[in-house]
Amino acid sequence: MNNQPHLITENGQTFELGVLKNNHITYDFDRIRAFLEFKGKNLFHKNFQLYRSDQVLLLKLCAWFLNDQNLCKKMNLDPGKGILLTGPVGCGKTSLMKLLQHLSHQRNHFEVIPVRNIAMEFASHGFPVIEKYGNSKSLCLDDLGIEPDIRYFGTECNTLGEVLLSRYDLFINHKIKTHATTNLNAKELEDRYGSRIRSRMRAMFNLIAIDAAAPDRRV
Repeated sequence: MNNQPHLITENGQTFELGVLKNNHITYDFDRIRAFLEFKGKNLFHKNFQLYRSDQVLLLKLCAWFLNDQNLCKKMNLDPGKGILLTGPVGCGKTSLMKLLQHLSHQRNHFEVIPVRNIAMEFASHGFPVIEKYGNSKSLCLDDLGIEPDIRYFGTECNTLGEVLLSRYDLFINHKIKTHATTNLNAKELEDRYGSRIRSRMRAMFNLIAIDAAAPDRRV
């Protein structure tokens, strides 16, 4: 067990994200932001930056990843659910999900997997792929909704719909979380996967939305 979760060391540099007193951490958002920008430059590129316009969004994500119960309650977030991060193309959803998990040591780490890769894998290997991604550790389904419906030896399958159903069972029975990023809104997700899966997604995810007017920030 990590006795100093407010301390993170990267490349020989220690970041103190807050103050630990009487087994309670009071986090400092400016310190967290400094760590995230440092880590982002290492993960992505030297010009990486976080935008002031995203401060509320970042505060929500930080609350969840740091398991700050009081702030989660204020932000109407359930730490027991995963995150569905929505927003326009190029606004940084995937980068944020890859970056923010580094706040929480090993507690909330997950693999980010493009859904198109899962669909293509289904085309080659069939239904065992659904079992593979529906029965595994925590993961993030990246760009949910853009994947094509795939045929495997003549049988068409809404591959990610089936994966989501399996992930729902995993969540209910074993409390294993799923995360996702998407460009689609709630109606578009329901149109894509149906009302049954959309209902299960409400149970699985905290919805966190990036402003629809956010610019394309890809370099």
